[in-house]
Order: sequence, then structure tokens, then C-alpha cells
Amino acid sequence: MPNGAGSGPVKRACDACHRRKVKCVGNGVLPCKNCSAANLSCTFNAVPQKKGPKGSRAKIISALRETRGHGSVLDMAQLSPSGMSRPSMLTDELMWSCIEYFFVNLYPTQPILIRQDMVTAVAEMESNVEAYCLVLSVCAYMLIQPNMTFTADGTKKSPQADANFGNSLLQDVLRVRKNYNYVENCTIWSILTSFFIFASHFCLNKHNTAWFHMREATTLTHMMGLADEGHYALLEEQESIRQRRLYWLLFLTERAYALQQHRPLTLPATIEMPTVEEGSEEAVELSGFISLVRLFKPFDETFVGVWNKAKTGCTTQWLAQLQQQLSDALPAYLRSTENQAVDLRCTQQWLRTMVWQLSISLGFLSSAAAENSLSFNFPLEVSGDLVAAASQFSQQAMEVHGIGLVQKLFDVACTLTDVLTFVPYEQNTFEYGPRDYLAQLVNLISTLRGGQERYMPLLMSKIGESLTNFPTPGFGIPAVPSSLSGIYDDASASTDACDVPYNDTIPPHIHPIDPGVRRGVQARARSRLDGWIWKISRRTF
Repeated sequence: MPNGAGSGPVKRACDACHRRKVKCVGNGVLPCKNCSAANLSCTFNAVPQKKGPKGSRAKIISALRETRGHGSVLDMAQLSPSGMSRPSMLTDELMWSCIEYFFVNLYPTQPILIRQDMVTAVAEMESNVEAYCLVLSVCAYMLIQPNMTFTADGTKKSPQADANFGNSLLQDVLRVRKNYNYVENCTIWSILTSFFIFASHFCLNKHNTAWFHMREATTLTHMMGLADEGHYALLEEQESIRQRRLYWLLFLTERAYALQQHRPLTLPATIEMPTVEEGSEEAVELSGFISLVRLFKPFDETFVGVWNKAKTGCTTQWLAQLQQQLSDALPAYLRSTENQAVDLRCTQQWLRTMVWQLSISLGFLSSAAAENSLSFNFPLEVSGDLVAAASQFSQQAMEVHGIGLVQKLFDVACTLTDVLTFVPYEQNTFEYGPRDYLAQLVNLISTLRGGQERYMPLLMSKIGESLTNFPTPGFGIPAVPSSLSGIYDDASASTDACDVPYNDTIPPHIHPIDPGVRRGVQARARSRLDGWIWKISRRTF
């Protein structure tokens, strides 16, 4: 047995670290750091064997605990087959359609699943609680998406039927989880499951439940040490990459949700960002993901504290600097997939709107402000930029993001409506201006799945109360300009996930905001801003 002298990695991993596929780090005495943290026996009794397929870490660590005599039936991450009987409606075809839909459509913005990992989870789901809950939570999340409409045989059905079945899968996950102590036996699958439960409840508009599971996911993340950079040195390369991406996805999701629902933050920016390996299969996708993380990094505990009225001390200079950071965060040409470009461009304008809302709530705006971001007309510029960006994307690329994107468009449209209340209406003008931006946003929200039922009544009610002579949907609202066909390789792809073959090699995509479109929109807006008298310094948004 090695004597453990020295503080670096031992020459041979202990039995537990070897089975868990993590680096064994000793500190001069046994047990090693990993065994001590996981409360495992640290031994060197196993006879070295040839390399071969390994079991999942969830099963391994549970088995290790069982050998110590401290485990119970529930600690084994197993239940009786009757407790985890897969719903009969969740056929193999539907299950794999859901999983494939995730990798084809959502993986670029949520790169947290590994294909082989999902194959393992499906194979183990009849005997492993963690696997069962992970698979069902992924399927529930996909079925609840407004544009995921497939039956067991691959044919389309109503979105409501899918949402109902997705909700039943969600309830089954929660039922099974009650009988397993996933808090004490936390694994990465535990965090992933909590995240997908959060995302599903978000889509169902159940925000208290969604927030509960978001906090659950971030708490488990802290418990597993993902906020500590040193944690990643103990992992194998692929697992280190996956867990680092998971941390940053939770980081940006928590910030977006904190702004939408006025919640506090729990995850700090304490670890290194993911890196892009040029020439790799995921270089384009990862580049877009990193750009999204960078958009949210400036929104720290200070900003969210002021946003939630839990802190004070904010200055106009700080907010102006934050607006400048957001404006400069994305280049004119994005290296990303089209789906990612939609998320990046729309999120950027939404965040600019949120910062402006904070500025006006603090009384920092002025009609004579040196910085345009601190003026009353700033939402008109933001809306123009958003309309210019949205006009270049396909309907499919926008619908992939579901309710989350619709809510951001809704927030921008509501802010624009408030500002237009104080803008004189020039009925006979032929210039393209702010009311046209609002018309475009209304039309876009009405055409996106999930927008018509939930957000359109609220938006039209607000417009009806605030603006006169505004056209209703279907009566004079100009259509959103068609996407620029040919820019995107996948612009004409089928919306059916089952029909989209998986391609390991993703060709580079460059997604610009057309400079001509941007300049034209902004020039027309500026021509109408001259001479307007703003009277909203005391307006509360």
C-alpha cells in the first residue's frame, strides 16, 4: 500500500477513486481528499484490471457506500421495478424523439448533456432512480415545449396534448424522487434533473415551483463543489468540460430568472469560462454559448440587489457603463448557430431594456442626458435594433426558445408601449417609426407558439389602455420581414426533430445584423425623435 507521502497525486489511485474515475489526491495520510469528502473507505485492495467500459458514477458511489455497511435500500439509487415503471405512452420512439430534439435544437444554448450519457441513462432507467428521473425530466421538458408535437409513431398532435403528457411525466419524476435521498447522494444527474424540472415548470408558468427547483439545482451545485475551480482538476476531461458548462448555464439562467421574477442570486463567477478548441466539432456552438455567458456576467449581486430594492448606492455612471458593456458585448457578425444568434440578439436588447427600467425607477433619466441610454427615448432605439435583428431569423429558429424568448419580446414591447404613451401620434406620416416597431413586435409575439394564448391578451390590453388608433392583429399590422434565406444553412430545415439527422460536424455559421438594415431603422427613428417633448420623468415602469 502506498504510504501517501507528499501532497500531490498518488502514483496509483485508491479503490474508490479508481471506480469513480477521478484523480486521487492524497495529503500525506489516508483517506484521500475525495474519499474524505464523499465519506468513503479509502483502500488499495483492488487488483488492477484491464481497461474497459465503466458503470455510471451514480451506481459506483452507491455501491461503494453499500460495502461500508452504512447504506440503505434507498442509498443504492434503486427502487423496485414497480416504483419506476416507465409510462406506457412513453414509447422508445417518443423517448428518443425527445432526446434527439434536445440535441438538435436546444443543445447549442444548453450544452449540458452527453449523448453517450443519455444512452447509459436509458439503459439503466428501469433499475436506477437517477437515470429514470433524468430521462423522464428531459422528455417532460421537451414535450412541454410549445413546438415539440410528436406522438409515439412520430406524427404530429396538438401542443396541449403534449404539454399534458409532459406534465404527467414531470409529476412521476417528483413522485419517484420523494422515495430517494438524492440530496445526500447527489450526482451530476441530480443537478441536471433539478434543472429540467425547473425549466418545465417555467414553461408551464408555475414560477414559484420553478424557482424552488432552480434553487435546488444551484444548492446541489454548491454541494458538489462546482463553484470551486479546484474541483475540475479532480475530474476526467470530458466530465470536467460538461460540469463547467453546466455551472455557467445555471449561472446565466439564474440571472435571467432573477431579473424576470425579482429573485436573489446564489452562483458567483468564481470559475474559469469554458474554452473553445479551434477545429473541434463544437467550436461554433461553444463560441455562441460563451457569448451568452458574457452577456450576463456584468449582472452581479450588486445589480440584482439594486434591482430587487435590497441594495442602494447605484450611480448614473455605473448604469451608463453597463449599457455600454451590453452594446459592445456582441460583434456585428456572430460566430454561432442560427438558434444561438436568436437568443443572443434578443437577450442583448432585453437586457438593455432591463437596465433602462432600473435607470428610470431610480430617477436617473433626463431629456438632456449626455448618454442616450439615460434618455427617455432609449427604448425606441432598443426596439428598432430588436426588430432589425428579428427580421433576419427564421420562424423555426425563434420558436425553438419557447416561452423564454416570448417573455423577453413581451417585456420590450410593454416598455415601448409605456414610452409611446408620451410620443405624439402623427397619423399621416409615411415614415417607419416607433409605432411600427411595436406593430412588428405584436405581430411576432402573436405568431410564436405560446405567445398567442399567454401574452397577447395582456399586451393588447396594455396597448388598448395606453395608445389610440393602434391596429389590432390581423388588421393593418405589417408582417415581420421574412428571414434572409440563404444566410443560414439550416434555415429551411424541417421543424420535425425526427426528420433532422444528427451531424457530428457542425459547419461554421456567421450571423450578422445587416448594417444596412440597422442604419436604416435607426435613421428613421432619429428623424422622428427630433422635436418630441418627453414628459415621463416621473413615470413608474
